[in-house]
Amino acid sequence: MTTVIALDRPGLGRLWDHVAERLQRNGLRPSGTLRLDALDRDERHALAGLLGRPVATDRVTVDLAELDCRLRGRGAGAGLVAAAEHLRGPLVDRPGRRNARAEAAARIWATGRRTLDDVGLSAAPWIDAWFDDLRRAGTLARVPVERAERALAAAVRCVAALPHLSGDRPCGRGELASLVTGDAHGLDDGRLVATIVLRAAGAITGTAYPSSPADRRALWRAVGVLTDEVSTTVLTAGLGSTGGCWLDERTHAGWESHLTARDLRRLDVAAPADGVVHVCENPRVLEAAVDAGCRRALVCTQGQPAVVVTTLLGQLSISGAELRYHGDFDWPGITIANLLIDQHRCRPWRFAATDYLDALASLAPIVGELPALGAGRVEASWDAALTVEMAAARRAVHEELVLDDLLADLSRA
Repeated sequence: MTTVIALDRPGLGRLWDHVAERLQRNGLRPSGTLRLDALDRDERHALAGLLGRPVATDRVTVDLAELDCRLRGRGAGAGLVAAAEHLRGPLVDRPGRRNARAEAAARIWATGRRTLDDVGLSAAPWIDAWFDDLRRAGTLARVPVERAERALAAAVRCVAALPHLSGDRPCGRGELASLVTGDAHGLDDGRLVATIVLRAAGAITGTAYPSSPADRRALWRAVGVLTDEVSTTVLTAGLGSTGGCWLDERTHAGWESHLTARDLRRLDVAAPADGVVHVCENPRVLEAAVDAGCRRALVCTQGQPAVVVTTLLGQLSISGAELRYHGDFDWPGITIANLLIDQHRCRPWRFAATDYLDALASLAPIVGELPALGAGRVEASWDAALTVEMAAARRAVHEELVLDDLLADLSRA
């Protein structure tokens, strides 16, 4: 009668751990030997029963092919691989997986090369740099092979149509996406094809892959592709230009102006003669300043600043303007201030611990009705005491509640 071997005896645990590891390295083939040292008494007895021979010392060498044959002939199922998977879960053919990945990568790059041949770009000097960058970034390795092939082929066609290479007039990103991918949003930020094309643009222009929305827009422009530069604006008052234009006329009339990213490229926006530009968070502050006849230069971030806002502030800062920022006394307001102070050298404007305490004092009758700060404490980089006082009071003070103080500053000649 055939004796069934008990594979899950406690003394065999180490063996199966080593067997599972070796089989995965071997491509799931039961070949070679493995050695176990420092065996205790239970392990020696269990191994002797499994191997069918005495194990008298504290070490043993196991021939995997022999063990596979023994299991097949002694009622243990289909052999060593099946036994290891039963005891240790599914095993992975690691060499096979590596080979499959290599074959998949070869397919992807072959598709890219064929498409480059089709569009006449195979001899371009920047192709190798582009493909090397894609490999290092793992851009195509993280998606299924078929999707990667389609995306790379579409990206190559987009690159061939770039105005920078074709000599055509600049075109819109949506226009290019519709022409090549059939989807007006096919080159939107975050789309795989857009990422691949941007890496090509970096290789073409010798520019590092962009890490911010503003840098992405700049790289698109460098290869002749215009992103949406009209739908988002920055709200301003009191600013002019060095050449004289409609912006100066609106400022002279005491009106506010909405500037698009395209305006910022067309106009040489200038700070006022005193070089000071106040920056606020809430549109109500700018609206009230305009209504009060204040003529000081003012820029509103309208909450978290969009790219067009930070672009304008960057231009003003580079030109030598002194930026002074005030925002809401809440955690998002502190976050915005930290950003603007760090990146655009803004100075706090009535935005210190003493200003927060003064505001609470003036609002004493309604302090209990002020919004609660909630969780998410943020450290004010310019004034550690401000965070401490806000956390202690646990009340937010929005800009609208200190309008009189802000307007008093903006009304000074």
